[in-house]
Amino acid sequence: MVTLLSGAILGGLAGCAGSHGEGVASSPAVVALVDANRTYPRWEDFPATPTDLPPASVVAGQVATLNVTGGTLSGEVSRLDWTLSDPDAYVAAVMARIAAARIAPATARTRAEIDALADELRERGRAPPPIARR
Repeated sequence: MVTLLSGAILGGLAGCAGSHGEGVASSPAVVALVDANRTYPRWEDFPATPTDLPPASVVAGQVATLNVTGGTLSGEVSRLDWTLSDPDAYVAAVMARIAAARIAPATARTRAEIDALADELRERGRAPPPIARR
């Protein structure tokens, strides 16, 4: 089975390479373009190694500082109480904050009021009837 599958894959690749390579290689423009760029990229074209890098000891110190800061943050996060012990009290507190906040008149509209306003605006935007011709 593996031999049959590998033979089919190799045969398909050979067919693709043969049919695709003839049309591309015979184009003079493609051959000229490939010949002109055959040596690219050269090592001289790559950027030079930076010389202003900090010493390894400075980088190691910065990494150690990040590790300590990350450990401190992990400790603070682990001390947080992530469970909601009294959901009803939380809901009551949120509802009290919402009730105490002033809301805009547009926010207090009901669904029926919003639909009526939309109908009124649609009616105002309707084109007038055509003028009767004689």
